[in-house]
Amino acid sequence: MCLRNLFRRRVRTFLCVLGIALATTLIVAIGATTSRYIYVIKEMHTYFSGKIVVVSKGAIVIEAFPIATGNLPQTMVEKLKQVNGTKDAVPMLFIYNFEGALEALPRNFTIGIPQGNWSALVGFTPLKSGGRWPSANESEAVIGSSLSDQFNLTVGDAIKLKDYDLKVTGVLNTSSALLSRSIIMPLDLVQEIYGYNKLVNLIVVEPRGEVNTAKLAERIETEIANVNALTEDERTDLARPLISNLETWALGIRTVLFILSMIFVTTVAMMNISERRRDFATLDAIGAPKSFIFKVVTIETGLMGFFGGLSGILLGSFVAIAVASVYTGIPISLFFPGIFDITPPILMLEILASTVAVSCIAGIIPSIAAARMKITEVLRAEY
Repeated sequence: MCLRNLFRRRVRTFLCVLGIALATTLIVAIGATTSRYIYVIKEMHTYFSGKIVVVSKGAIVIEAFPIATGNLPQTMVEKLKQVNGTKDAVPMLFIYNFEGALEALPRNFTIGIPQGNWSALVGFTPLKSGGRWPSANESEAVIGSSLSDQFNLTVGDAIKLKDYDLKVTGVLNTSSALLSRSIIMPLDLVQEIYGYNKLVNLIVVEPRGEVNTAKLAERIETEIANVNALTEDERTDLARPLISNLETWALGIRTVLFILSMIFVTTVAMMNISERRRDFATLDAIGAPKSFIFKVVTIETGLMGFFGGLSGILLGSFVAIAVASVYTGIPISLFFPGIFDITPPILMLEILASTVAVSCIAGIIPSIAAARMKITEVLRAEY
């Protein structure tokens, strides 16, 4: 009966469902994009766990990776190894490659690591079958799986990087947002390609087993000038305000859109009830309980929320991957197999449930008004 009542006013119902769908589309697109950014930032925290990241004093760092200003001389590695409590120190050079002004994320990362120290970054991440790590004194590189899929590259293929021809010797078997978009090669080769003469932008320090990480970091900053030695907790503290701001922004947008949807549904429900005053009065006159009218109106608004929310989730998921494609330069076709990584199922269910709940709440006021109608006055006016 509720569906039949909605279809009796098709244009009005369609416009209401469309309004809810558009609001839900924005909620999904913004929520999915924001959650993906937060996921990538949090994923960065998994690198260099239990180690100290040494960067230039003026460097801006998100989790473990410097994103702006400040380089270190490679000779500082030996100084760090001489600090009491240091087991090893591995220099690295991260280059963020942007190819367009609209890109909020780099298209790829070029990472230089000294020969044989690959595990300092990738840990136990394996290479796909047939791959190997680059050899010394050779123009070779390992690439991430996403780059391999996007450009159809396999072991033995050649890539061009700033007029340098490089041979692909391996493909990382990983879904990591960072590693899957990385080009990893020997440190001296990256320095040569990008003109960083014996410079790096971070050094990963591994403490000895019995050494307190925080105390070692303090010792490094005391003995070596113009550096920041960041422990795992300090790196998290640097990223926490950014994550908090992103979450607050997404919540604010979601709240505003839900309120607009509620107002829209309430307005449509009031119009529907106004046109059906005689029907409700007749039901009341023949003995239908007051709760029946309440249930009918609430179910109708809930159905509008369900249809609008479902349509908005489908459209919003597509918008989210389209936005991700624009801002990263990755073809949209590569996002479809991993659509649930961009828009997690739990986010879809959460938004659908919230949309239905908001629509049901929006029907409470009109249903109360319908239940409080005076039968005699309505019947006298309508018949």
